[in-house]
Amino acid sequence: MILTDIEGTTSSISFVKDVLFPYARRALPGFVAARGHEPEVRRWLDAVADEAGTADDAGTVATLQSWIDTDRKHTALKALQGMIWADGYRDADFTAHIYPDAAEALRRWHAAGERMAVYSSGSVPAQKLFFGHSDAGDLTGLFSAWFDTEIGGKRAPESYTRIAEALQVAPVELLFLSDVVAELDAAREAGLGTMLVDRLEDYPEPRDATAANGHPRVTRFDAIDPAR
Repeated sequence: MILTDIEGTTSSISFVKDVLFPYARRALPGFVAARGHEPEVRRWLDAVADEAGTADDAGTVATLQSWIDTDRKHTALKALQGMIWADGYRDADFTAHIYPDAAEALRRWHAAGERMAVYSSGSVPAQKLFFGHSDAGDLTGLFSAWFDTEIGGKRAPESYTRIAEALQVAPVELLFLSDVVAELDAAREAGLGTMLVDRLEDYPEPRDATAANGHPRVTRFDAIDPAR
């Protein structure tokens, strides 16, 4: 079974950094003003306010924007970004970038009966929006499960143990694809198979065996054998 990351793995880092993050940053003030009263939005705003000690929504928005600037992996931020991106996808302001080789391989694996799941720091709703509005069309039907940081941090081995339990498979039956060596280290510690996706578009300096820390390395999805 395949477990895949998104940013830097199926899709370019630049799309997230240069399109999605700026869009959410610009839209945050208006989004909070218009929808801050909704229970699901208020839940996450209050979580940020409690953590950051902000006194009003303006302060909370400023905190969230600073977290976007530093790419903070915070569940509340990811949830709110996902809601904002939903508007962008709905209005066709953009479609989600996906590498053509990734889209082709995901479709091929699914057709061959391979089960696949997603694990990303972006919220599950944001993940579904991403694959539902990709450059290659709606790919959500290819995946049987979705996981975000509510199950745990991506550099924590116990997160991968929980994912395997949720999928009802032995850790060794999972192959985790990621561009981040520290995430692969955690997955390997939990007993998963691992594959470093080292795309030249995202990492112009290829990572050698030492930098890959022993993880098998590929530059494209068509070099991956799910059966390994």
